Amino acid sequence: MKLVFYAALLTAVLAKELQLATECDPEACKLPDCRCSSTSIPGGLEPRNTPQFVTLTFDDGVNVINVETYREVLYNRVNSNNCPVRATFYVSHEYTNYQLVNELYNRGHEIALHSISHRTPPSFWAAATYDEIKEEIADQKVQIAHFANIPFEEVKGVRLPFLQMNGNTSFQVMSDFGLTYDCTWPASAQTQRGLWPYTLDYASTQDCTIPPCPTASLPGSWVVPMIAWTDPNGFPCVMVDACTSFPDREDPDAWFRFIVTNFERHYLANRAPFGFFVHEWYISAYPAVKTALVRFMDMINTLPDVFMVSSSDVVEWVRNPIPIAEYRSRSCKTFRQTACPASSCGPLVAEHNQVNFIMVTSLVFVLLLRRVDELTAHLVLSGYWSP
Repeated sequence: MKLVFYAALLTAVLAKELQLATECDPEACKLPDCRCSSTSIPGGLEPRNTPQFVTLTFDDGVNVINVETYREVLYNRVNSNNCPVRATFYVSHEYTNYQLVNELYNRGHEIALHSISHRTPPSFWAAATYDEIKEEIADQKVQIAHFANIPFEEVKGVRLPFLQMNGNTSFQVMSDFGLTYDCTWPASAQTQRGLWPYTLDYASTQDCTIPPCPTASLPGSWVVPMIAWTDPNGFPCVMVDACTSFPDREDPDAWFRFIVTNFERHYLANRAPFGFFVHEWYISAYPAVKTALVRFMDMINTLPDVFMVSSSDVVEWVRNPIPIAEYRSRSCKTFRQTACPASSCGPLVAEHNQVNFIMVTSLVFVLLLRRVDELTAHLVLSGYWSP
């Protein structure tokens, strides 16, 4: 019981009292570490000199079924500068095959966090405590780096389940455990001129459609807004598969026009990043949608000012904005390749009961992390160790 008490005290220290965010002061908030929430283009660039970034993101587990779609639509695809395209995978633990996560990483795609449990109902995430978010997100960073054999520092981003905001708490956890950005927050009001990524040093001007949204000053925590599409009836929708109105899902031409119309709202305005946020099941279930997506990617991959990149790539550019010509002249990113054999990444199946070995091992791993937290708190508060 004492260890639990000490762990609670340590959590209270980490979840320190926060200051209410004030209106952003552009003179005090400057790149690379601070940016006001704004539709203005970073670095004061003109739209014609600004790269148009496209972020294709997928949520939930990675498995032997959906990886076939990822291989089909993403592998061996390059931007017009001959650099490989990058997608972002917000991975949840359940049903995930970590060998395949490693494969996606080795192909240059970004691996980000989407929680260990993805538990229901969404109200859990709205009210989750610092400790609960830590167990779901910070511990998942350790878990996914270990089991998929991904460099720890390469795991940078978070998307909470159901796009359910958690107020200040999730951003505190991000800051305390070395995560750079959150891509959970829908932006439904600012769509004609989209919001560029910004930090939470000062108060956000972004609309709050799924409260609670952060209100505190959280220096250095980046928000990558999920800028909504506009459906055929004029209503906003953030996840492509959640639009209540949509073209005929058996008509690839109509879907291509739908995608391009929403893309042009960004491309012909302030060039805020254009997001195609989707679950794999949707493009797999509706071949016409997949055909339209591939056709759209074929189009933009030939445009000299459009680049399919990861969410973390966008944040990196915003921190140091450079014009198109300079961006195109840079060398392509390289990544340290890592091995992920079945003996360490799984899945290994127990012959006697067909239990997926990686799932059991991961659960034990998380329980061990919690035990380490308790022992750390005990040592710190007893004066035996200073972090």
